[in-house]
Amino acid sequence: MAFVAVYDANVLYPSTLRDVLIRVAQAGMVQAKWTDQILDETFRNLKANRPDLDPKRLDRTRELMSGAIRDVLVKGYEPLIEILDLPDPDDRHVLAAAIKSKAQVIVTSNLKDFPADKLATWDVQAIHPDAFIEAQVDLSPRKVYGVLTQIAEDWDRPPNAVVADVIDSLEREGLVASAAALRALT
Repeated sequence: MAFVAVYDANVLYPSTLRDVLIRVAQAGMVQAKWTDQILDETFRNLKANRPDLDPKRLDRTRELMSGAIRDVLVKGYEPLIEILDLPDPDDRHVLAAAIKSKAQVIVTSNLKDFPADKLATWDVQAIHPDAFIEAQVDLSPRKVYGVLTQIAEDWDRPPNAVVADVIDSLEREGLVASAAALRALT
């Protein structure tokens, strides 16, 4: 059985992190899951906070994300929402998606909103994206390095990007431990 992880909206917001998380799933290291509601939140926040980004390009990014990973979309989780108890009721849909998809983890930057005691009943853990990526490096350093190489090759800015540029971008996005683990690969 594949390791299943629900990606929260806040980890799909930063572009480099989003790219790494999607490509880790494409490489078969994890079975990524999200919902339309999670994507709605991600792109609503991107459009509100980044008016410099073309809304049509953001819509295209969402469309590409939906087709990037097989069986990524969780459906039928909505009836679970009302029975769940989390500090922020607006996050219950994420836990409901994790339960419905039988996910082992929720990858989120908001760990305080997913306390271990509230998740334990459902056999789910919340993990920060920094720790999640660091764990992927530990499990399969070559695959993760390959993911970073693919990203660097696809980047237009900076031109002729290298893996170090991708690592620097992750570090700017707050993934300090992951960046250190990834630098050790180079």
